[in-house]
Amino acid sequence: MNHASKPPSRPLTVLVVEDETLLALNLEMILEDLGHTVIGPVINLQDLGALLEEPVQADVAILDVNVGGEQIFPYAERIAGAGIPIVFATGYGSNGMHGRWCDYPVIPKPYTDTDIAAGLGALTI
Repeated sequence: MNHASKPPSRPLTVLVVEDETLLALNLEMILEDLGHTVIGPVINLQDLGALLEEPVQADVAILDVNVGGEQIFPYAERIAGAGIPIVFATGYGSNGMHGRWCDYPVIPKPYTDTDIAAGLGALTI
């Protein structure tokens, strides 16, 4: 991740999908400390699927790549299709990405508030 990325110029509404409770709560705290609003955190794909049945009013999504042993990519297709920019968070780093997702920003776990700010700053919002 390029830590020289410029942070977003305004508060964002961020959809968070993370199945590890402590990481989800930490990410929520980081985002709120950075001045952003959190949708979620969503901790399983069943709940994410239900959430995506209606339009989601998010400026960006931070998605764990592996949620409950399943890959997030089919849901990422729906989120990207709705015009919501995506940042992936994964313990596998960029090596966990494949296909069209290789060009998306990746925040490697474990991350800090600086990593999250840089990941959001890597997007054009």
